Amino acid sequence: MNNRRFYIETYGCQMNFADSEVVNSILMNDGMTPVQRAEDADVIFVNTCSIRENAETRVWNRLKEFRSLKKDNKELTVGVLGCMAERVRDQIIDREKLVDLVVGPDAYRDIPNLLSEVDDGRKAVNVLLSLEETYADISPVRTSGNGVTAFVSILRGCDNMCAFCVVPFTRGRERSRPIDSILREIDELNHQGYKEITLLGQNVNSYKHESIDFTQLMDEASSQNPEIRFRFSSPHPKDFPIQLLHLIAERPNLCSYIHIPAQAGSDSMLERMRRPYTREEYLSLTELMKETIPGVSLSTDIIAGFCDETEEEHQETMSLMKTVEYDLAYMFAYSERERTLAHRKYEDNIPEEVKKRRLSEIIKQQMSIQEKNNLKELGNRHLVLVEGTSKRSDDQLSGRSDTNKVVVFDRKDFQKGDYVEVEVTGSTSATLIAKSIKKSSITDFYSESVLV
Repeated sequence: MNNRRFYIETYGCQMNFADSEVVNSILMNDGMTPVQRAEDADVIFVNTCSIRENAETRVWNRLKEFRSLKKDNKELTVGVLGCMAERVRDQIIDREKLVDLVVGPDAYRDIPNLLSEVDDGRKAVNVLLSLEETYADISPVRTSGNGVTAFVSILRGCDNMCAFCVVPFTRGRERSRPIDSILREIDELNHQGYKEITLLGQNVNSYKHESIDFTQLMDEASSQNPEIRFRFSSPHPKDFPIQLLHLIAERPNLCSYIHIPAQAGSDSMLERMRRPYTREEYLSLTELMKETIPGVSLSTDIIAGFCDETEEEHQETMSLMKTVEYDLAYMFAYSERERTLAHRKYEDNIPEEVKKRRLSEIIKQQMSIQEKNNLKELGNRHLVLVEGTSKRSDDQLSGRSDTNKVVVFDRKDFQKGDYVEVEVTGSTSATLIAKSIKKSSITDFYSESVLV
């Protein structure tokens, strides 16, 4: 019986956190026990992200800290999982000598065997990418989180080959899970008391398994679980299904929130980035979203300082953001990644101080937009799913609205996992402040809204 204790530390995107839950299941089925602190573990895994340099730097620093733990505990095993594992495997094991095993995102089933190799005194590596692996038969084990919201991975990999992105090289080609396995996992989460599920994929709206597409999947999932809210991330503008917009507008438990990455706002920049849509096409899509889904909230990804970016292109990105008026944006300075088209074809030639200045301008404008958008919420009523206690006060609860806005209100008799109808009384650029009306449900809240 394998009675070792393991600890997983996860960095990066929601997909990585979902992957860690798959690894939990694999290791626990092998007899291992999860612990909450690295110091208590016999095996430490770091699930890594390669999307930006800052993420990798944090991982390198953390691995060096774990190396000091190995000095005190000679039996301690340290492994690296995920995207960074595949990208810099030789450097991690041979040059830096920081870890004992390296496991790519399609090789998690092999971890028990790789641990046996380490026990025999060898370094163990499996970073082979797969055309079939989706972990469809594995029920993820959620050992962390709030017990209210969960992520479900519906496809893996990406075929888009955007010039700046390393994901196709670290996660391989796109492949979708069978719909039956997705609905089974959602049903398990329902029985465990989860109230909100986010469907995940690097290009989630390109889901296709046999004759089932993404809109049909969302239809099935939401109709079978009317009291669970559903979100999805991240879609690609190039093939967003218009019929899905109508389904979101009609179905109360499909959240009126869409994350729709723009990356840049000029046609010339989009072309260099290999984003197969124009500024006009993107703006037409976001306008259609607003027309079809009343009160829809939009968010985006923006990159500042991509290769050869001119001041005019930067201003076009600023103007696109001002036109759309996003409720939230994830904004980053460009970070060159090896193996990408941008690394092979272009020069990372925007000075760091220019990148920082442009990013600062983007952030400043976005915060102003969010503040104005949130001021418009005064007097509006929302159904909020309580996710826990507010960070600022134990006397207040925090949750998110259907439109993905953080809402804070007095605790009263409400509990984590409750749906609460609230009325917005104040706001900041990041948070809505509200007074509670009553405990409710998705069905009741939206049927009353229709009657009103």
